[in-house]
Amino acid sequence: MTDQTANTATSTPVVSNFIRSRIDEDIANKTFCDAITTRFPPEPNGFLHFGHAKSICLNFGLAKDYAAQCPQSHCNLRFDDTNPTKEETKYVDAIREDVAWLGFDTRGQEFYASDYFGRLYHCAEQLIRAGLAYVDSQDSETLRATRGTLTEPGTPSPYRNRSIDENLDLFQRMRAGEFPDGAHILRAKIDMASPNLNLRDPAIYRIRHAHHHRTGDSWCIYPMYDFAHCVSDAIEGISHSLCTLEFADHRPLYDWFLEQLAKLGEFKRPLPQQIEFSRLNLTYVVLSKRKLIQLVSGGHVDGWNDPRLPTLKGARRRGFTPQGFKLFADRIGISKSDSLIDYHVLEDCMREDLNERAERRVAVLNPIQLILSNFPENHTEPCFAPNHPHHEELGKRELPLTRTLWIEREDFMIEPTKGFFRLTPGKEVRLRYGYIIKCTGYDTNESGEITCVYAEYDPTTKSGTPGSEARKVKGNIHWLSCAHSVPAEIRLYDRLFKTPNPGGRQAGDAPEQTRDFLDDLNPNAKHVQIGMLEPALAQCAREACYQFERIGYFVADQFDHKAGQPVFNRTVTLRDTWSKN
Repeated sequence: MTDQTANTATSTPVVSNFIRSRIDEDIANKTFCDAITTRFPPEPNGFLHFGHAKSICLNFGLAKDYAAQCPQSHCNLRFDDTNPTKEETKYVDAIREDVAWLGFDTRGQEFYASDYFGRLYHCAEQLIRAGLAYVDSQDSETLRATRGTLTEPGTPSPYRNRSIDENLDLFQRMRAGEFPDGAHILRAKIDMASPNLNLRDPAIYRIRHAHHHRTGDSWCIYPMYDFAHCVSDAIEGISHSLCTLEFADHRPLYDWFLEQLAKLGEFKRPLPQQIEFSRLNLTYVVLSKRKLIQLVSGGHVDGWNDPRLPTLKGARRRGFTPQGFKLFADRIGISKSDSLIDYHVLEDCMREDLNERAERRVAVLNPIQLILSNFPENHTEPCFAPNHPHHEELGKRELPLTRTLWIEREDFMIEPTKGFFRLTPGKEVRLRYGYIIKCTGYDTNESGEITCVYAEYDPTTKSGTPGSEARKVKGNIHWLSCAHSVPAEIRLYDRLFKTPNPGGRQAGDAPEQTRDFLDDLNPNAKHVQIGMLEPALAQCAREACYQFERIGYFVADQFDHKAGQPVFNRTVTLRDTWSKN
């Protein structure tokens, strides 16, 4: 039997939400008939995290779900690469890999805002010709000082009434590279007294003499995000532009740009619609790009793919599954208001998915020797264990039973506590898939540490043989043959932070007290030890996931696991141990 995971994937019925209701209304009104077109538009200046997984599942999932009604529905993967000083090809590659890993089809296409630089420049010129944009020559400090506040209007620029010809000339000279960075910017001419600060003559283009990872040195002016994003949506024919709540105040600007350009004949109606939803907020996690950079640059984690980090690279290495993320996205739903999701919901989704797909194996993580005194020496007896208790088609595997075994140290106790039903002097337990045994003694070293346990087995009680279940015992422990098991590096990962709100106020804090989120790092988030495994696990493929029986779910490390040198990472325990602390 080869090491294969079960193919059964966890699925949930489609649950309606306000975005689906909006789309249903647009279809009923025939606003959009042939295609519901969404987009996932990351900036290639960092690695994706758990919050991006929610957005990916939403955008690609909606396009897929509406394909039956609107056959041309699809979701674009578009890189909003308008800031050459922070963007790199390595991030493009990483984002592409993460979207593919989550299982979403980009139809072999990728889109880039940089592909539209010519069209964006043309649109900006059209706004200038219509008297809706002007070149401002104030420095950055003055621009900030004259923007106004939430209660006071901004101060109009002295360059606001430049002639159309002068604005066109300056803008074209900006494009030609005549001016240094910061000498001029192109601004939309909207309303300096608007209560929405985003409408106070926002910047459209800035000068930046920087090498772009795709266009090289072809451009020395670059569009601002608010302008490039909505125009890119319109160029691609996006029907529903979904973004998180912090962009709600930007929607009037999004609509203003597209409305003016439509009036100028640049785009046909219907125009893209921006719809906001709540971003993902998880307990015990930080998703701020700044804080994630601090964790990596400060050496608090082992890089961007550290299994403790809430990046998709880290999640994959941890053994989290695409199906688990999709289940999580369905379970938490979509809302218009921010909420804090308990981390155990994500862990439960991973458990639920892995319970179906992960084959079972035996591992002893903290081994102590057990000798069956009455078992024949140099004898090996096969015992058989199912590869998956819910999938008989996956068959069984052989576990060799010998006189000397490994068992978990925690499965033996000299003086048992209340409720302890495992091995203890004079008591009986069943060796899982094997015989009932009775403890007859144990050895200790000079420090009093137990070094070996002795027992006798009852040869009439082998699991799976007629009459073997006639005698019942409460305890059931797992084991491995010392002669046949293989050592492995076992990495036990847990939550990166020890408090639900890293860096936030805690009970008992003084009103003036401030805390650093790094102070809440969990010192026990990673523990490395040597354990013993079934022999086949030494040859399994990287990223193969298993349930180590009675212990938890584990994955062969994506990079360090090698044939004959197994390395396994704990994905999640069998239950939420934190909720019981």
